[in-house]
Formats: sequence, structure tokens, C-alpha cells
Amino acid sequence: MSSITRRTILQSTCCGFGSLALRAILQDSQALGGPTLGGPLGDSSSPLAPKPTHHLAKAKRVLFLFMSGGPSQMDLFDPKPELLKRTGQALPYKLPDTEATVGLDQTKLLGPIAGFEPHGQSGLMVSELLPLTGNHADDLCVLRAVQADSPNHPLAIRQMHTGNLFDVVPSMGSWLSYGLGTENQQLPSYITLLPQEGDRNYSSAFLPAIHQGTAIQDIGSGSKSPIRHLSDVHSSPEIQRRRIDWIQAMNRRQLRRLESDQQMEGVIESFELAFRMQTETPKLVDLSGESQETLDLYGIGQPGTDEFGRQCLLARRFSQAGVRFVQVSLGGWDHHSGIANGLKDRCRVSDKPIAGLLTDLKRRGLLSETLVLWGGEFGRTPHAQNGDGREHNHHGFTMWMAGGGVRGGMTHGQTDDFGYYGVDGRVHINDLHATILHLMGLDHERLTYDHHGRPFRLTDVAGKIVEPILA
Repeated sequence: MSSITRRTILQSTCCGFGSLALRAILQDSQALGGPTLGGPLGDSSSPLAPKPTHHLAKAKRVLFLFMSGGPSQMDLFDPKPELLKRTGQALPYKLPDTEATVGLDQTKLLGPIAGFEPHGQSGLMVSELLPLTGNHADDLCVLRAVQADSPNHPLAIRQMHTGNLFDVVPSMGSWLSYGLGTENQQLPSYITLLPQEGDRNYSSAFLPAIHQGTAIQDIGSGSKSPIRHLSDVHSSPEIQRRRIDWIQAMNRRQLRRLESDQQMEGVIESFELAFRMQTETPKLVDLSGESQETLDLYGIGQPGTDEFGRQCLLARRFSQAGVRFVQVSLGGWDHHSGIANGLKDRCRVSDKPIAGLLTDLKRRGLLSETLVLWGGEFGRTPHAQNGDGREHNHHGFTMWMAGGGVRGGMTHGQTDDFGYYGVDGRVHINDLHATILHLMGLDHERLTYDHHGRPFRLTDVAGKIVEPILA
């Protein structure tokens, strides 16, 4: 089937389908490579049907709290007494020649903007700006020497989500959907709430389109549908069902004629999922049935925390409903100046909702099987930019994980005395992805997809599992 013919069929079926959620979850795949799982995953009649794992999984789902912009590690989770002692002094290290130095003329060391306190039985050190998150210290596994390959926002964000700086490749959530399917056939396997990072970073790329992230565009205002084109107000469910059946009959006839077509199979599944979502999704985004105690726990209805609290509560609801990968995004962490006020604001916005999420997951028995990941695309420098801010730092920054098979109440890795370079226990983004897949029961070297004549994987040709953090 030629690409022109395929595109014509896709366009005609999309138009015939009306304004259903297909447009939000179906995009044209760029290639037709076939799966080579290399293990027990095998084929399935439905691409979203639950699939067996390569080995025993510690987690069933991932919940990614993406702090876009680059949170400052030495102000939040990586205390540096030497940096505090020498604040205002000249740099004891040389700036990389290959990195921009805008706003760094005559720069000096900038000490942490707030103190640290030990929390929990583990005594984990957490910033005074995050007191409620600190209450969960014994559940947190803090990675203090994470490394990325670029100090540039778009490239670093792309690598965090896809493992690749430049190529159009599937996102982490798409790989998990492809490898494991989903636990709820009424919902997408991959949902991203109020995404800020761009479509490319939650795309399925050359994987079947059914595995791309579904964007939730509204989280409770009531003024619009949570997913674009989810509802068709001009047709009854019965008419929509008849319309879908007619289109699906044509699609299946075409599939029988071709015998095998990955993209056509994805079209068929996308139509069915879009129709089912019309019933299930509105229920999950409706928070009216939640108790006041739960709403208060997340800071919903309270100044500053309402929107992000809603995102976190919806993330719990989607995860509990069986969605395989859920992402929550919060921007505003890019503090090139005024970091004292800017960072305090972001912590006020996020501390209570994140602590509420961890509390809620734990009391429902979900934390042990849900891998929670927190972090940005990189961190910040120990030296000042523009006098009272910090520049990007991808050489050694902090992320944390909780639940889902990781050891709590611990730190892994170490940066230098100032928090600039990772010096021990370094975790590259490829290593982070390999570890996430491992916890989900997948071997990152065996979960592959043939494209452009070679097998691709989330970790490309790198990645090692961070064994010391595994429970």
C-alpha cells in the first residue's frame, strides 16, 4: 500500500469519524517496522492488551512528575555546606569552554537560599522549602548525580522523555505502552496532564499510533472537554456506533486484503478506543465525588495549589484506573534570576499536592506498585547568574523516585562539594530509563522495534540498571 493511498484512507476515515477523540490520539506513524520483542512478550490480538513481562515486575505503572525548567538541586535535595560557607567567593572550578556564559561575568558562588532539615527515620536531608514532601523522606530514593547530554532546554527535555537528543523517536510512555499494553481497555495506556513540553515529547513516533500520549487539556474548569474532540454533540451514541461499525468494516476488509498492516491495525484500535473513552474519561476527570478531606489533602480549592493539586489528584485517579503511564507537568523552574523568590513560589505550589499524592497512593495501597518519578530536564549551577539566579547544569543534578520497587529513605550518587559535577554513582538519562523499564518488568535491551533497517530501543545503544537503588 503506497504512502499516498494510506494517507488518503486515514484522512477520509478521520473526516467520516467526526470530532471524536481519535484526533487526539491518532497521528500518522512515520514508518511501518514490525516488533521484535526478543522475549516472552509476544504478539497480541490488541496492541493495548496486557502483555507478559520479561521478568518479574516490581511496578505496574509509572507516574512522572515533570518539573519543567530545571529545579535547583543544591537548594532542594543536595545540601552543600562548603557552598554555604564560601558563598560570594570566586569559583574554585573552571567553567566549560563549550557552554554559554551569558550573565556569568565576574560570577561568584551562590549559597543555598534556604536551610535543610533531616526527615524520617532515615534522616534524609530535604530543604525547608519542602516540609510536606520531607515527611515522605523514608519513601524517597534521591538520585544526586543524574546526568544529561545538553544544557539546552528543548534538547534536554527531548532526551528526558525519549532518550534521544535529535531523532524523532518514541517517548518513554509510548515504549511502556508498546511493551506492556494497559490494564484498562476503556482508557489510553499513556496520559499526559496539561503538557508543556510539546507533542514530540509524548509522541509514539514510528511505533503504532495507538501508543502515543493522550493529552488532557482541561482539569476541571467545566468550560471545555478534557480531551480535544472527545465529544460529538451532533450525534447520538447509537449513530456514532453505527458510523464506526461502517468505517471499521471497510478498514478490516482492507486489512484482510493486505494481510498485515501495522498502521491500519492501529487505525482500527484507535477508533474503538476513542468511542470507549467518551464514557470512561468524563467520569475520571469529575472530582465531585471526592471527599473534602481528599481535596484538602491535595490543596484543591486553596490559593496557589488548586491547579497543580487537581493535576496530581487526576494522576492518582488515572493510575488507579489502570493507565500505564501518567505524566504531570509543572513549569516555572528556570530561575536565571530571582531564584530566592522564584524557587519559593514553585515549592509553595508543588509541595502540598505532591505530598498529598504520595499520602493518597500509600493509604490506598498503590504506592508499592506505582513508580513515582520527580525531576526536571537538568538542574542549576552553584554559581550565580545575573547576580541572584542560577544557570543550567546538566553535569550533576537531582531526581527522586518513590514506590514501585525502589529503596526508600536513601540517596544514591554524589556531586562535588559545590553541587556542580557528578563525581560518584552517576546516573545518565539512559541509565534512568533502563532502570524504569527494569522495574516495570522489561529488559531495555530486548524491547525493540525495527525502523529504518535496524532495531531501535528507548536506551539506544547505552544504559545500565542502577542496581543499588532496587528494593
